Amino acid sequence: MQHRTVDLHGHTLSYRMAGKGPSILLIHGMAGSEATWEPIIPALAENFTVLAPDLPGHGASDKPEGDYSLGAFASILRDLLDALNLRSATLVGQSLGGGIAMQFSYQYPERTDRLVLVGSGGLGGEVSPLLRLLALPGSEYVLPLIFPSFVRTAGDHVTELLHGLGMRAPFAEEVWRSYAGLTDAQTRRAFIRTLRAVIDLHGQSVSALDKLHLAYGMPALIVWGENDTIIPVAHAHVAHDALPGSRLEIFEGCNHFPHTEEPEHFVEVLTSFMNETVPTTRELRARARLRAAHAD
Repeated sequence: MQHRTVDLHGHTLSYRMAGKGPSILLIHGMAGSEATWEPIIPALAENFTVLAPDLPGHGASDKPEGDYSLGAFASILRDLLDALNLRSATLVGQSLGGGIAMQFSYQYPERTDRLVLVGSGGLGGEVSPLLRLLALPGSEYVLPLIFPSFVRTAGDHVTELLHGLGMRAPFAEEVWRSYAGLTDAQTRRAFIRTLRAVIDLHGQSVSALDKLHLAYGMPALIVWGENDTIIPVAHAHVAHDALPGSRLEIFEGCNHFPHTEEPEHFVEVLTSFMNETVPTTRELRARARLRAAHAD
């Protein structure tokens, strides 16, 4: 599972790929990276082809000045599948990655086998107050003070010490990983662009709810942490209602990262969903639903 890179439109995209079988595309959240999926990739790779990229502006991928909208991310992921000769994939999106997954399924239904939303954005306005504050004008001048680079080394030493003592705090570790990434100036600039594309002072400014009806018939799984403090668990029920036939799994005691907080449970749920559902050919169905909606 070593890091690999591919050049897409003059920019380097970093990714990991492992296993054989039906393809699963893992899409991380804002200020995250493919590292968030490390606890589940080995188990999933026993039965599936697992692809985990660093989105543009994140992790080891390039951080160009450009478009960080959901549509732009979806297009890059489509191009990544093409570059790796993967026709389609089951999309597993966490937080921002869930919004990207829904956008991808809307833009490229023929490339989407299944849809898995994990603590997903794009399903309601509510979001962490901190993210709303960071979206304010001028926050880019404050971020270097909040995320000084010297803190990263100290925090990494503490994390290593805790691991050496056999102690784990998955939610805190994921939050720290995001914090540590923002000590880099280029990453901070990309973060601000990404954040403002989907969040403003009032909350989430982009919603997929008006187009989710086009995903009717697509196998869908919704996974959420019962105690999610970033995006409330109420959004899981909204998504479940908007996707008739979808499966809903609420992880008791979990926060915003059920795939790292309970990796074995997450792999079990996802594997069962994969094995018990069949990818559907979606392109013609989506077009038919649009035509039917405007027939009169």
